[in-house]
Amino acid sequence: MPRSSTGARLLVDALLTHGADHVFAVPGESYLAVLDALYDHAEALRLIICRQEGGAANMADAAGKLTGRPGIAMVTRGPGAANAAIGVHTARQDSTPMILFIGQVGRDMRDREAFQEVDFRAMFAPLAKWVAEIDRPERVPEYVARAFATATSGRPGPVVLSLPEDMLGEAAVPPDRLPEHYRRIEPAPPEGAVAALTGLLAAAERPLAILGGSGWTAEAVADLTRFAEAWDLPVTASFRAQDCFDNRHDAYAGDVGIGIAPHLAQRVREADLVLALGPRLGEITTSGYTLLAAPVPRQRLVHVHTGVEEIGRVYQPTLGFAAGMAPLARALAATRPPAAPAWGAWRAAARADYLASLAPVPTPGAVNPSEVVAHLNRVLPDDAILANGAGNYAGWLHRFFQYRRYRSQLAPTSGAMGYGVPAGVAAKLLAPERPVISLNGDGCFLMNGQELATARQYGAAPVFLVFDNRQYGTIRMHQEREFPGRVHGTGLRNPDFAAYAAAFGALGLSVDRTADFADAFAEAMTADRAALIELAIDPEAITTRTTLSAIRAKALAEA
Repeated sequence: MPRSSTGARLLVDALLTHGADHVFAVPGESYLAVLDALYDHAEALRLIICRQEGGAANMADAAGKLTGRPGIAMVTRGPGAANAAIGVHTARQDSTPMILFIGQVGRDMRDREAFQEVDFRAMFAPLAKWVAEIDRPERVPEYVARAFATATSGRPGPVVLSLPEDMLGEAAVPPDRLPEHYRRIEPAPPEGAVAALTGLLAAAERPLAILGGSGWTAEAVADLTRFAEAWDLPVTASFRAQDCFDNRHDAYAGDVGIGIAPHLAQRVREADLVLALGPRLGEITTSGYTLLAAPVPRQRLVHVHTGVEEIGRVYQPTLGFAAGMAPLARALAATRPPAAPAWGAWRAAARADYLASLAPVPTPGAVNPSEVVAHLNRVLPDDAILANGAGNYAGWLHRFFQYRRYRSQLAPTSGAMGYGVPAGVAAKLLAPERPVISLNGDGCFLMNGQELATARQYGAAPVFLVFDNRQYGTIRMHQEREFPGRVHGTGLRNPDFAAYAAAFGALGLSVDRTADFADAFAEAMTADRAALIELAIDPEAITTRTTLSAIRAKALAEA
């Protein structure tokens, strides 16, 4: 490296040192010097220009989920940072490694409410693991190395670094010794912890494992599978962590999330030992803190999480400790039960209930969403990536699709709408050889539908499905439960989504009957560009288990 550099060039050099290969950005005048520095490394560090900062931040989150390395986003100050905040919040709640770089006003203008000036330390303090501003260009390598380490170590999460405009252009002499590629620090299980866990398991009669959280790898999943097989253990997944275990395996018993199957909810309540390996045990996974009573569960609870601060945050466990999922799974895979487990029938019954729940169900309307997802389950290869945002439409995917390998599920546990489109684009850019299907509700899709332009610009070809029921379905469902018949503010008048896609140069298709979906999907999968299939969904088909009319009738009867 030349002995003289600038803050911007030191930043780009540091990103390359730490293995970054994509930057998702919306350009801004506050970091023009970084754009110029990226020009010299266009092949090694691919710059993906997005159409809105929320799309860029969601793409960075998806990249972090998919690779386990920090996804990188760059935005300008003020409005750019505000738009990007949604992706930071998602990364925080989802424990996704991510770094957001924000251009900032010059150091000589701070604290005057200069053009688009915001105090980013105050703005992002509740959302990020660490927020800082780099005041001196020679410290850029130090800050970036800390950002990568912080984003990936312990409980992963987002880091925000503010970059004053004048600092980026200022000449600097880099340190004599620069940081090397970051190392992710994850704790190993404490001495005796695995023996204590297996001791509790050996004494159980109705054990159940719940997997989730961040830090899993394909190797960790394989190790955990060996542990489950040796102990004949029923395994479930927390909300939107279904790819932590092969859903086709005889040990898998379903997902513990929104709209949990009644039989599985009852099984969690009846368990005498719950092994929570990775999840935070938040509101969604615990069905509003009811499946496990707070603060002391009825069941014996083993809670293992990558961040020690999570142990005891809500629940007092019988056994709790911090450990990374990879070293934990490796240690568990080496264990064997002292005798043949006595709960084989318990595990088999849980599996049978799960398999029965996969059968498509009758629904109102000419397009049956359960049949659509069942078709995806039949025809997609094991390495397919499925992305979705938030909304009741996602329930069809979560119930009727079987995830086979890690990492194949990209979805926000934060419940953020607008995630599916940018996540699908990012996934196809990072893994062009893998099929990528992005599922979206009509309301969810239009929150970041503009990123179809990004897909077109960079040649990404995911397949987008839009479940169009002409309403904000989740809110309409809650409306009918709380204020039956008083529908207000949830209806939508939508565009022709197929024509919308065609306007971006994508293939646009419409499906009005279930029988037509297979041919449309085959055409979309073989297209040489991004493709979108609009599915006409009856508004009554609101969940996988009930209808709007049934919800309304029940609410009126109970009023």
